[in-house]
Amino acid sequence: MRIDHISIAVRDLERAMAAWQPVLGRSAPDERYLDRAERIRVARYRLGGVGLELMEATSPASEVARFIGHHGEGVMLVALGVDHARTALDELERRGYPVVGPLRPFRDGEYGFLHPRAMNGVLLELIDGQGTEWKGSGSPRPREER
Repeated sequence: MRIDHISIAVRDLERAMAAWQPVLGRSAPDERYLDRAERIRVARYRLGGVGLELMEATSPASEVARFIGHHGEGVMLVALGVDHARTALDELERRGYPVVGPLRPFRDGEYGFLHPRAMNGVLLELIDGQGTEWKGSGSPRPREER
């Protein structure tokens, strides 16, 4: 396992990018995408093999909007890359960890969550490692949907 990405819930993606990019030494994210199923817009920066995501809700019904409503902006989740998310989540569920919802598809893999109440208030995502990482040339990846 490795840290795949850390996601920060933000109210305004453009303002958050303007705040973070000078600190990260970047003029643009490595990747931007719209996730219709999750109802979010994402700007992702790669830092030493770990993604730092800024996530903005596109609907008041999204989990990001609910998180901000309860906690304000901030770190919403930590994602661990695993060989096989389904196997890892099944094993953790057998050990008594509460899994949140069904697995969801992403690129060539799947991801799922452990409930924050079991993880010190942090939503923990387990994501298949083989299909989630973008291996680009340094220029921003085109927008895509999942």
